[in-house]
Amino acid sequence: MKLLRHGPKGQEKPALLHTDGTVRDLSGVLPDISPATLSPSGLAVLAAIDAATLPVVPQGLLGVPWTGMRKFIAIGLNYADHAAEAGMAIPKEPIIFTKTVDCAVGCNHPVVLPQGSVKSDWEVELGVVIGTRARYVSEADALQHVAGYCTINDISEREYQLERGGTWDKGKGCDTFGPIGPWLVSADEVGDPQNLSMWLDVNGERQQTGSTRTMIFTVAQLVSYLSRFMTLEPGDLITTGTPPGVGMGKKPQAQFLQPGDVMRLGIEKLGEQEQTVFAWDPQLIDG
Repeated sequence: MKLLRHGPKGQEKPALLHTDGTVRDLSGVLPDISPATLSPSGLAVLAAIDAATLPVVPQGLLGVPWTGMRKFIAIGLNYADHAAEAGMAIPKEPIIFTKTVDCAVGCNHPVVLPQGSVKSDWEVELGVVIGTRARYVSEADALQHVAGYCTINDISEREYQLERGGTWDKGKGCDTFGPIGPWLVSADEVGDPQNLSMWLDVNGERQQTGSTRTMIFTVAQLVSYLSRFMTLEPGDLITTGTPPGVGMGKKPQAQFLQPGDVMRLGIEKLGEQEQTVFAWDPQLIDG
């Protein structure tokens, strides 16, 4: 299944993408796509519905595909070739940081540069959405706790992240720095999460090309590892690292986002995103 939420910000309605390409309204079935919806029993209820019987609705503006996210956890340097372009050693254990839940926006929402930004960067990443509570789970059982997957743009302000002391978090959680979607695709439809191609363009030029095959730590390893340090709850999101081609790694001259730039990105089976970059404007953030 491909689940989505559409409509004005704060007024999104639940829907799914039918196999014929139409958006089908779920608001007569459930009030929203919540953490409870992402449980095995919740997804089974939706899977049993004949989508052809649901009303067709215009897609409209897309929001984050589910609501009730409590944690937005990120993994750094999880592709060996990206670590090399960043000039950093391959980590022996996963590098964990957090993105604020408030930075999460729909896949086509404007990206608004924070005041004083000089090094904002792009990162296409595989998102993992938790469906059942995970606490000290084994690697062998880890994927049983995954409801599905999504495309994420882990936008990062590199000066904030790397040059201003402290942890990486300050460059990762700025408003609009977490576009998600267009859909949450159920795990059964995705199959092997370690065999998905991914790409990102800026202004029509290919910047990133990669595959989840080259992840250092797999999805199963990450879910198991994280569950040792925190309880993963339904609706929590893990973004799993990016392949090479980020602006910071461009040689001889790094490249960073400017107002007017257009990013387009996608992951096999998970859909595509497009964002336009804007200078600081709180109305664009809140709208």
